[in-house]
Amino acid sequence: MGTLVFHILLFSAFLLADIDKKGNIKEEVILIEFPDNIPEPELPEEEPEQQEKQQQQAPAPTVNNRTNLASNRSARENTTTSKEEFFDNEYLKEVEAAQKLSSSVSNNLSKDVVDLSEIKMPVETTEGMDRDSIKNVIYAGESNIVYYLENRYHVSLPVPVYLAQGGGTVIVDIKVNRDGTVVDATARKNNSIRDQQIFLYAQEAATRTIFNKDDAAPALQKGTIHYTFVAQ
Repeated sequence: MGTLVFHILLFSAFLLADIDKKGNIKEEVILIEFPDNIPEPELPEEEPEQQEKQQQQAPAPTVNNRTNLASNRSARENTTTSKEEFFDNEYLKEVEAAQKLSSSVSNNLSKDVVDLSEIKMPVETTEGMDRDSIKNVIYAGESNIVYYLENRYHVSLPVPVYLAQGGGTVIVDIKVNRDGTVVDATARKNNSIRDQQIFLYAQEAATRTIFNKDDAAPALQKGTIHYTFVAQ
């Protein structure tokens, strides 16, 4: 058996190589040709369920993403614009209402403001009276006027106590010169009085008051006049 195998190998060697006269073996290149058209291996077909999963897992196209971003941005801009328009409209409405209120108040104030210099008041005079019979209290009862000015008496005293609708007592600080003229009159505050016109009437009446002349009096003698108004 071994001899048979040996002879087969030897025979194969002689077929593949030539032995020259010197005993050298020449090797020949063996070329192996492959056919040009080699059929591609057939791949197993994917099941429909696997194809659907792959389609679901695949990322969405970039174009759709850009479209969605643009749509979201546009929606936000529209929302912001609508909010700004809403607040702008509300602000304009409030401004318009405030302007109307201011105009209404101004009109009412212009109607209520009265030129005090044109108001006529009853005047209490002491002309022709004995000085000892003159008192510093004018009227008695709910409505009255009382003044305090040392060693001085009134010559002309306007009476404003029936002019205002509201009631209350107003004290006016006065400064009188030697000629008897009131050069300064300031009404004191009284929080219990709601009718502000009362203060104006009292101050105007005090300014119009005239006292007797006294060369021995201080250059500016200080005093007060108390006006008690009766609600009409």
